[in-house]
Amino acid sequence: MAGEETPEELRYLSGLGNSFSSEAVPGSLPVGQNSPLVCPLGLYAEQLSGTSFTTPRAHNLRTWLYRIKPSVTHEPFHPRVPTNERLVGDFDDRTTTVATPTQLRWRPTDVPTAPLLDFVDGLYTVCGAGSSFLRHGYAIHMYAANKSMDGCAFCNADGDFLIVPQQGRLFITTECGKMLVSPGEIVVIPQGFRFAVDLPDGPSRGYVSEIFGAHFQLPDLGPIGANGLASPRDFLSPTAWFEQAHRPGYVIVQKYGGELFTATQDFSPFNVVAWHGNYVPYKYDLSRFCPFNTVLFDHGDPSVNTVLTAPTDKPGVALLDFVIFPPRWLVAENTFRPPYYHRNCMSEFMGLIYGIYEAKADGFLPGGASLHSCMTPHGPDTTTYEATIRRADANEPLRLKGTLAFMFESSLIPRVCRWALDSPSRDLDYYQCWIGLKSHFSHDNGAAASSESSGMDEKD
Repeated sequence: MAGEETPEELRYLSGLGNSFSSEAVPGSLPVGQNSPLVCPLGLYAEQLSGTSFTTPRAHNLRTWLYRIKPSVTHEPFHPRVPTNERLVGDFDDRTTTVATPTQLRWRPTDVPTAPLLDFVDGLYTVCGAGSSFLRHGYAIHMYAANKSMDGCAFCNADGDFLIVPQQGRLFITTECGKMLVSPGEIVVIPQGFRFAVDLPDGPSRGYVSEIFGAHFQLPDLGPIGANGLASPRDFLSPTAWFEQAHRPGYVIVQKYGGELFTATQDFSPFNVVAWHGNYVPYKYDLSRFCPFNTVLFDHGDPSVNTVLTAPTDKPGVALLDFVIFPPRWLVAENTFRPPYYHRNCMSEFMGLIYGIYEAKADGFLPGGASLHSCMTPHGPDTTTYEATIRRADANEPLRLKGTLAFMFESSLIPRVCRWALDSPSRDLDYYQCWIGLKSHFSHDNGAAASSESSGMDEKD
């Protein structure tokens, strides 16, 4: 068994999209070929493909794993008992999901002390679109866990997970190695990787986006140039780590079509002694994001804060964008600086990691969430609007600090899970935050004003 690494001793490989090589034991990687007749140290060669074999090289993703026993060595899969009935992979199912254009908001969910829930059992779907079976769409989940995974590993055959912890660190073991992920960081577990989640701080909660049939990548920078937003070198992947112990009754939990299945084996899936490739888990510290903002007037579009994107075949249209609203300077003059009122062809799911979101003075709390679907109006609440237009120092530079909000934005219209609509955490009075917006219209130009207000045009 490899030496046990504590979270403080973890080492990482830097870069997003790189081809890496990592060995837990020197000399365990084959030289000059991927699948020799006999691998070094008697290991098995196993390829994990994240794209089709014939995907163009610039987008082709795969990693070779050199393991003590191959992952195929397990008993048959069976439906998991008990299952997790709050996971959805097909959003055309009207028995579990509902279409609604209503603005939705949820208060934070307390992590229960009982029953005991690990990451798998604490995961629940809020909304989504498309189907994992059709390899197109996405799901947005949340999790609330109070127990580390023990004697089991999770594998998502449906898509990539992007996990945003909000409370409590996650110590994640993957087939490529280990990662410690804190609130303020994110982690991406690509489709097909087996992983286990430990909770070093005890109870933990957070957010998860899942994409079907695509992978996350950095957005193009366009006129911004070569630098800015998220830098590839700040993304960190684990280094090889393995365990060799005999583990009778070890359980693989596989999510397939939104349902859970289990298979048992007599060894840990984390028996990869060496690996090389470009299909790997990775994490990112959101404080490393280099934001751009308007420097003279008007409020820029939130797309300028995109950290990662999962594109569609249509240029500029995302299956899912991950966007953040980090600490930054606001300097625009004669400008309403909070986000503008908006109706969007995209759908926006928002979460708050810490602090106060600049467009919502009340009600939107860390660990909570909101959903504004396609063409549903949204924007600053009454308190924020009134306070902003009355600021005596509205043109003075202001540094937003102590806040970190994010958005999952998609071109697909979501359906909402019935349990999310019926949740006691749902804020049924959310709409009230806008009801107080009053008319500030003032137009007193005598007869001309009367003529214009009646819709009449003057003609020569």
